[in-house]
Amino acid sequence: MLLNQKKFPMAKYMVIDTFPGFLAFWHKAQKKPPDAQIEGWAAEYMSQWPELLEKQLDDYASQNMDWHQVAKERVFPFLNDRLAAMKSAHKNLLELCGSVYCMAQEKFGFESDLVFVIYVGVGCGAGWATTFEDKPAILFGLENIAECGWSDGSSLAGLIAHEIGHLVHKIWRREGGLIEGSGPWWQLFSEGFAQICEHEILGKESWHVSMGMSRSEWLQWCRERASWLAGEFLRRADTGESVRPFFGSWLDVQGKKHTGHFLGHELVKELRENMTLKQIALLDNIESIFRSILEKIAP
Repeated sequence: MLLNQKKFPMAKYMVIDTFPGFLAFWHKAQKKPPDAQIEGWAAEYMSQWPELLEKQLDDYASQNMDWHQVAKERVFPFLNDRLAAMKSAHKNLLELCGSVYCMAQEKFGFESDLVFVIYVGVGCGAGWATTFEDKPAILFGLENIAECGWSDGSSLAGLIAHEIGHLVHKIWRREGGLIEGSGPWWQLFSEGFAQICEHEILGKESWHVSMGMSRSEWLQWCRERASWLAGEFLRRADTGESVRPFFGSWLDVQGKKHTGHFLGHELVKELRENMTLKQIALLDNIESIFRSILEKIAP
């Protein structure tokens, strides 16, 4: 369903809103057994947007995870309790997507059409910078947004800006003939870059990842343990231990989620003192650059 299409000085966007389709499905399915709900989610609701369904299932397949089991354990048992938060997030996203995107276009001076997709998925993320219908896109998973406690306007403005930051990174690298990387160092770079973009787009340190918990306490904890976080990331990267707890909303480091966003932000922030954001986006050999900074910070 195309809800909105506007033109700004340098921007054009559209919103594909699947939430009414989910509500119609859920009205019939909410009292059914979990397995029937999940089957109906795919066959009745999500099948209307096959590319969206395929992206989610492929994402789990790439991680060798059983999407059906994750949905049964982590998503569907909580949908009724989170429905009010999802409705609030849906309303705020419709109000904020265009204005935040316009701010980003004016801030970074690039032109790219963008598709915002609002949906209820199986836990692939609150925000997902990708492509949809062959255009740059951001997918907003209402189930994860509600779980993270990011349904309010301030949190969602930060989330939108953050995901646009990921798209800025992708677009600038593609324009420069560069590919995206992979692995722990690239993830640290990518999240740090997007976090810097979030702040620059909104003109303040918004830290949307700290919303839904005590923002000041989270930020203070990260700052006080920056040296330890640097050392721990180095240790995990060197030993091959997963760095996912630094980034995933279902995982944590010493009880704190999204600490990789903070750590990456600090690294990109240091580079920002002598480089433009676009120059940073086009960097190669990220591991050696970030490793040298982390080694200075680490105990």
